[in-house]
Amino acid sequence: MSFRVGWNRPMWPLESAKAATGWQPLLNRVERYLGGGLLATATLITLAFGGHDGSWWVLTGALVAATALWLLTTITLPVPRVREHPAFALLSFAGVIGLGSVLESRDVTFVIFMIFAFFSAMRLRPTWLAFVALAVTSLLINTLGNGGPVHALQARPGIWITIIIVQTTAIGGGGLLSAAVARQNDERRRMLDDLAAAHAENEGLQRQLLSQAREAGILDERQRLAQEIHDTLAQGFTGIITQLEAAALAEDEPAERQRHLDSAAALARENLVAARRSVRALHPEPLDTAALPDALAGVATRWSGRTGVPAAFTATGDPRPLHPEIESTILRVTQEALSNVDKHAAAGRVGLTLSYMDDEVTLDVRDDGAGFTPGPGPGFGLPGMRRRVERLAGTLHVESEPGGGTAISAVLPAVPSAPEASP
Repeated sequence: MSFRVGWNRPMWPLESAKAATGWQPLLNRVERYLGGGLLATATLITLAFGGHDGSWWVLTGALVAATALWLLTTITLPVPRVREHPAFALLSFAGVIGLGSVLESRDVTFVIFMIFAFFSAMRLRPTWLAFVALAVTSLLINTLGNGGPVHALQARPGIWITIIIVQTTAIGGGGLLSAAVARQNDERRRMLDDLAAAHAENEGLQRQLLSQAREAGILDERQRLAQEIHDTLAQGFTGIITQLEAAALAEDEPAERQRHLDSAAALARENLVAARRSVRALHPEPLDTAALPDALAGVATRWSGRTGVPAAFTATGDPRPLHPEIESTILRVTQEALSNVDKHAAAGRVGLTLSYMDDEVTLDVRDDGAGFTPGPGPGFGLPGMRRRVERLAGTLHVESEPGGGTAISAVLPAVPSAPEASP
């Protein structure tokens, strides 16, 4: 924390500044009545223990009344803006130090009231003037009861000068520190107000962004529904039709015909399961399915049985339940990749690997088929897989070349499945 001394600022925090500290406003209010309280205390003590006669009190009482009136008109009644005006503050201090000095010279007990001159001095501007006023106050307070400033400085100058310097430095330094703290607190208050305003503005922007996101989500949901239809019903029906057509062509071969019919029935059952799972995936509740590695192994086995192409599945790492959207996306990518192999690759072997890592889960699908030149193209296949993966902050990489097979790698964040609420 750094404190910068402003030599044109008061060393005592301004009342009109409304510093954010809890004690400063109260201290400013107390200060408006402190002078009167100290004057009354000194007067009562002098009355009780001073031993002065009535003639002495005639003049002293008049001085006390004049001092009280001065405090009322220059300290208590004026509004903060008037009290803190440099010329008015200097006038107020001059009256306080002058009347207080006369009272202290008549009875040292009035040194109690002279303490208030320190507070009055710290209201002065610029800062060097406040230090001069503090030094004058210290000089008078300490020497009026010892024969006056001239006598005291002539008799023992070293002691009195040291006292004045130490007292002025201590009180002035404390005042500067207090003013610096008050200014910093006021700056913090303004910063907090600015932050609150910025927070309110950000909330408005967030509401606007959420509204825009909902509008954009409508289009995204349409794309997802198109992908769901393509990945489940369209692919399944295509496979069923293919098997039924093959069965129709094998009327003279009962065993082959039955094999195609069995494949069509199995494909229909699988398509029904996939359609139900797709509907559940669109629903916000968690998927109620088998473990993901078992589901992928089943998909690979059934696909291999239909196509006659060996498909080996391997799971590595520590299998664990993932968020239903993550698992559903991995399943869809697997189905789409195998469907593409069946339709386009003419592969002799396919390998699938599901890898669980600390922060990611990766699906790799490789085949030794015809390959192709990667690039944008029509349809829902690769673009659909990419949209699915990227929608969940994942990445999809495709490596292929004509005659060199194809490798598809989907990397997704390993978001854990949320625990189910206990009944």
